[in-house]
Amino acid sequence: MPFRAAAAAFSYGVLEFLRRTEVIAPNGAKVRLLDAVDVITGVSGGSFTALAYGLYGDKLFAEYEQRFLKRDVQGEIIARAFSPMYWGDLLSTGWGRSELAAQLYDEILFNGATFGDLNRGSGPFIIASATDLSTGNRLAFTQLAFNVLCSDLNAVRLSRAAAASSAVPVVLSPVTLNNYGGTCNYAVPPWARRFIDSADPPRPASRAIRGLRDAETYLDSVRRPYIHLVDGGVSDNLGMRGVLDALAFLEALHAEGVPTPLDRVRRIIVLVVNSVSSPPTNWDESEAPPGTVTVLMRSAGVPIDHFSYEAVELLKDISARWKTARQLRNLAGCSANKDSAVCAAIRVPDAEIYAIDVSFAALKDKEELAYLNRQPTTFVLPAEAVDRLRAAAGTIILASPEFHRLLKDVGAKMVAHPAASGNPTTAPSR
Repeated sequence: MPFRAAAAAFSYGVLEFLRRTEVIAPNGAKVRLLDAVDVITGVSGGSFTALAYGLYGDKLFAEYEQRFLKRDVQGEIIARAFSPMYWGDLLSTGWGRSELAAQLYDEILFNGATFGDLNRGSGPFIIASATDLSTGNRLAFTQLAFNVLCSDLNAVRLSRAAAASSAVPVVLSPVTLNNYGGTCNYAVPPWARRFIDSADPPRPASRAIRGLRDAETYLDSVRRPYIHLVDGGVSDNLGMRGVLDALAFLEALHAEGVPTPLDRVRRIIVLVVNSVSSPPTNWDESEAPPGTVTVLMRSAGVPIDHFSYEAVELLKDISARWKTARQLRNLAGCSANKDSAVCAAIRVPDAEIYAIDVSFAALKDKEELAYLNRQPTTFVLPAEAVDRLRAAAGTIILASPEFHRLLKDVGAKMVAHPAASGNPTTAPSR
């Protein structure tokens, strides 16, 4: 599992890099990279950064560091848990440690804001996600998902979404939502129905259909009147499952000739922000095995970490498959003969996918990598660690071959090195 404070700081470092990096487009226009972001997904500690940016926009960069990143949030939660002032609430049904934490998040960061307060106009679309404890399925805080629950997402407090997304099992209690599914006029969208009802769904979408079928269980609110949510990292450590499912459905619909709003998209750029650490151990040097708590933590984290790696590799595989299919279509002359059987068999979206892996493992500085890997799995980090996590995010992106491939393909040049001070100087892309 990602460590919460590190995920918040590392994802914030990515936003800082995108904010201070400007490029000159082929038409001469100067574009700030952050303004080109359409969607931000946040999981666990990253949900705080995503939701706070959606709420405050650029104002976040003047306040987030002191209000949250360098604050002892963990200590304040523990202090409240031991305070008699909150014991009555903690002992009541449906109100646990995560609700106590949500109350604190509200006071120090979100100020009572709800999803209705997010800047849905000009800002990026913000998605936080948690895990349904009963099914293990990802539940995204989007109106599309809440339509199934017959609920209004605009009324949900951001603090509760952040608390659910970061509710580490055992350490924090689940966050409970009321489910009213089946009491409104909700109907499964036709594009989804065609996959759910199919006895032999198209292969690209077959893996993603399970999520659709799990979501249908919410329609029976008589048997499932409550939904208990825990840390989003349990089901989707990188916020990638939604991206992969969307690409799978897009490919399947495209193969069947069904028009989608993304048909005219030519580039899909995904920055995969991964703060999962790999601290060294000396367990194999001793005949005695690690203790019970250590084994439990490791057994929970290792499968999630491996899925994080697989998710990134799957995204790269999709990119490679689409690129190969487009090359085959060109060789077969499909642009002039779109209806041939050969062309229909290799029909894929025209979009080029850029998977920019922003993870600790990409750091070339081995000493810095070792330092970041040593950071504990907590809600609080030393100020130095916060600053070094933020800096590392920009360093990794700037050194990414995929990032420079993107700049080259679009014909853009960075106005100045993001870390430079003083007067900007042109820095050509590599």
